[in-house]
Amino acid sequence: MIDLHCHILHGMDDGAQTIQDSLHMAKQAVSEGIHTIVATPHHQNGKYINEKKEIIQRVERLNAYLLQERIPLTILPGQESRIYGDIIKDYHNGKILTLNQTDKYIFMELPSSQVPNFTEKLVYDIQSEGLTPIIVHPERNSRFIEEPDILYNLVNKGVLTQITASSLTGRFGKKIKKFSMDLIQANLTHMIASDAHNLSGRNFYMQAASAWIVSEYGMDMLCMFYENAEAIVKGQKCFKDTPDKVRTKRFLGIF
Repeated sequence: MIDLHCHILHGMDDGAQTIQDSLHMAKQAVSEGIHTIVATPHHQNGKYINEKKEIIQRVERLNAYLLQERIPLTILPGQESRIYGDIIKDYHNGKILTLNQTDKYIFMELPSSQVPNFTEKLVYDIQSEGLTPIIVHPERNSRFIEEPDILYNLVNKGVLTQITASSLTGRFGKKIKKFSMDLIQANLTHMIASDAHNLSGRNFYMQAASAWIVSEYGMDMLCMFYENAEAIVKGQKCFKDTPDKVRTKRFLGIF
């Protein structure tokens, strides 16, 4: 299993704080059947700045520790960039890191309660560079929950999305779990990942989420998510069905 989204690099953001934290997370990942993790520290989210060069160096160090400790896990470089206007400029200046350095896919994080007005324009600019933006954890964005057509329009224009395993297991509450289900049903998401930060409240939950997907949607859906994760780290094309709009219930008043 490949985990595309994890904060396992210590001392870079609100994920692992020490090398021991990183190693404990690595052992937990292996116990869940994960053999490859894309390390995705936060970048330009108002608190953390983690640029390409530093991330690559930290990944190399962590892989050396894993080899030394005989933990059968491979770490690949990635980055979780908050959406901002200079992202293309910084990509050209070597500050933005595509997933596994393939120059194909880029993680894009939105604020938790809004979708900036320039999002669609920036998506177009990113795509014009030959990159595919992947919106991380859209199920936790309150604006998408209120107006899912905004996400539909972005996906319809070629954006991919990644939902969080713990959203499917209910760790973020019933509302977010329900919206996660809506996104799967409407073909508005294309992969799952852990977004693990630690071994307490922000653990991996990949096994539990995988079992839940199989029980609700069948093995074919899970295989699609797994195969898309593999395609992304290889810089290959992802599979995606035609997106649908999320069906929202409307209540008619009686007058």
